[in-house]
Amino acid sequence: MKVIISFIFLLISSSAIYAQDDLLDILDEEAGETTEYTYATFKDTRIIHGQSVELTSPGELQFVIQHRFGKINDGAYNFFGLDQATMRMGLQYGVTSWLNVGIGRSSFKKTFDGYLKAKVLRQSAGKKSMPVSVSVYTSAALNSLRWDDPERTNYFSSRMSYSGQLLIARKWNNSISLQVMPTYVHRNLVATEEDQNDIYAIGVGGRVKVSNRVAITGEYYYQLDGYNATITNNSIALGVDIETGGHVFQFHLTNSKGMIEPYFIAETQGDILNGDIYFGFNISRVFVLKKENRK
Repeated sequence: MKVIISFIFLLISSSAIYAQDDLLDILDEEAGETTEYTYATFKDTRIIHGQSVELTSPGELQFVIQHRFGKINDGAYNFFGLDQATMRMGLQYGVTSWLNVGIGRSSFKKTFDGYLKAKVLRQSAGKKSMPVSVSVYTSAALNSLRWDDPERTNYFSSRMSYSGQLLIARKWNNSISLQVMPTYVHRNLVATEEDQNDIYAIGVGGRVKVSNRVAITGEYYYQLDGYNATITNNSIALGVDIETGGHVFQFHLTNSKGMIEPYFIAETQGDILNGDIYFGFNISRVFVLKKENRK
């Protein structure tokens, strides 16, 4: 009787094991037929100065305030830069799940800017595997300062500058995300014949999450060889992102005063080694204007 009971128990156990293996095989096959997309590669649509691969959701309007104080090494007389300020206000709207439009106004050179950002690829695993997310960004900016010499012939086109970027990012795990940004900047008018109208740069940005609501961010843009690289500095920034419900606060230190691509990539004058450091912050708030229909 003991032998029979032992045999029955062994048979039942073996059947359960085989059934479990068959179930796991089925689940693996079903998992292979689904696609899992990566979310929140970055917490905001900007890393610090530059754009991230993230887009504002369809029907949502993002209001962004960017603020830069003066240089810290200006000393106590200017309260270490806090007496001086440059800012930009902008709006970014999610037209579709893959397209955003944005506008902004900077006090720096009284500049208006507009842009488009489109998501081309999205990092995923499973049936459709994609190792990176890719977005395309293009913008135009208008400098509205009064002309230095109103007696000369001044063209409206001379106020314009343009930029384009390919944003390539990968979320390696829940804590680490990296992004590479090949960048092109064109300025219709430059100060001298030696200055470049066309500037090429490579940007690198990253995010390290330290808690559910806090992350460390960094950004660096390297100008490729050219005259402009000899008279300006490469833009570098280090920051902290803090998420509080519908707001994202970004605090950072940088050597760049301008907050759009033609300025922080092509016209950064601050020298980190000389203490030319600006303290700044970005604040973003999202408003839902149109709820997405879900069937």
